[in-house]
Amino acid sequence: MSTSTPVRSPDLRNPSLMTRRGWWLVLLNIVLPGSAQVLAGDRKLGRFGLVSTFVLWAGIALALLLFFLARELFLTLSTNPVALWVLEVALGFYAVLWVILTIDTLRLVRLVRTAPRARGFLAGLAVIALAVGAGTAAYGAVVVDSARSLLSNVFGGGQIAEPIDGRYNILLLGGDAGPDRIGIRPDSISVASIDASTGAVTMIGIPRNLQYAPFPEGSPMLGPFPDGYNCGVDCLISYLYTYGEEHPELYPDAEAAGSTPGVEAMRDAVEGTTGLTMQYYVLIEMQGFKNLIDALGGIDIDVKERVGIGSNTNPDGSPAEAGGWIEPGKRHMDGETALWYARSRYQTTDYARMERQREVQEAILRQADPQTVLLKFQDIARASADLATTDIPQAMLGRFTDLALKSKEQPMERLQLVPPEFAPDAPDFEKIRAAVAEAVAPAEEAAE
Repeated sequence: MSTSTPVRSPDLRNPSLMTRRGWWLVLLNIVLPGSAQVLAGDRKLGRFGLVSTFVLWAGIALALLLFFLARELFLTLSTNPVALWVLEVALGFYAVLWVILTIDTLRLVRLVRTAPRARGFLAGLAVIALAVGAGTAAYGAVVVDSARSLLSNVFGGGQIAEPIDGRYNILLLGGDAGPDRIGIRPDSISVASIDASTGAVTMIGIPRNLQYAPFPEGSPMLGPFPDGYNCGVDCLISYLYTYGEEHPELYPDAEAAGSTPGVEAMRDAVEGTTGLTMQYYVLIEMQGFKNLIDALGGIDIDVKERVGIGSNTNPDGSPAEAGGWIEPGKRHMDGETALWYARSRYQTTDYARMERQREVQEAILRQADPQTVLLKFQDIARASADLATTDIPQAMLGRFTDLALKSKEQPMERLQLVPPEFAPDAPDFEKIRAAVAEAVAPAEEAAE
């Protein structure tokens, strides 16, 4: 193998030599695509393959350097639609290139001149390498295309925001539309307060039946409700979403900012209640949980007590019977069962529902591991596209993804504004704001 003569101009009558030559060419095509052509075939094609291979290696090396030395920049590029389009094209290019080089390598091997026993192994190794290399690249291109479409459909409406007092505060609304309701009602209301340096997350749960929510200075809601949301009777904070949608003139710029009047009314109420400024919101359609959970293959939840399926009353107002039961114990739930587990009102309280919704959310996060997401990415992407709306811009995804990775190393703190400590029907907002301030205070301040 010291000269090119046995490789480029072999003795076709020597099966042993042709077999050794075949193994070299096939292995070289796997290790260094293009080298087989340089040694034994079209040198122009081989040089093109080699240069393309070196460019790929350089790209991978650069990506690894960015991931370890500038992770936020790496994640920002990984969630940028232009960068994803370039990556998608590149993966498609390499898939086609590896098919061409592998087929040409098999042509150069001249299988009919190799030892009969080696022919199947040579061809099989080349085909396996082709399936792994080109197949992986082709699948990667499909995944990247799905990711690019998902990011474009869900994100992009808001503005880049800096942390306030070292934190990002994101309003999370669970929109429970349902067949028995008109429009969306945010029955699940919470705030994810994220430390901008450590990624530590504090989740603040706000009951949907909290009454008399105040509004911050400058809010349009102070016009109709100067003393807070006092509508006379049943002034639940969750009803403000509908009020905002029915009075779009209060928030004329909401749609242009990637939001809605209903969301903005809820944002103002939550800001007034907690004393925190909400930089962004995420509205999660509870019905969309069903498709996402099914895409994940179901979720596992340890059910603490029996949960009835259905509501307490029929559409005509008469008492209803449970449509079934979710029994205590460790249960593997499909999307339909998990949705009922999260939203059931049958003989239960709003606070129990809040806890069950939290269990479902945590189960989804726990089971959306990298292996599951990779294997079922397209189904998950299709389900996720209908799951959420948000004003988080794509430019912020790198920063938030980086914080999400950091948050896995931190314990999640929780504050539930529920009885007996807090009374939703007669709330002490100064007490609520003090509790929130303590919950989101940095660890050293809390210790002091």
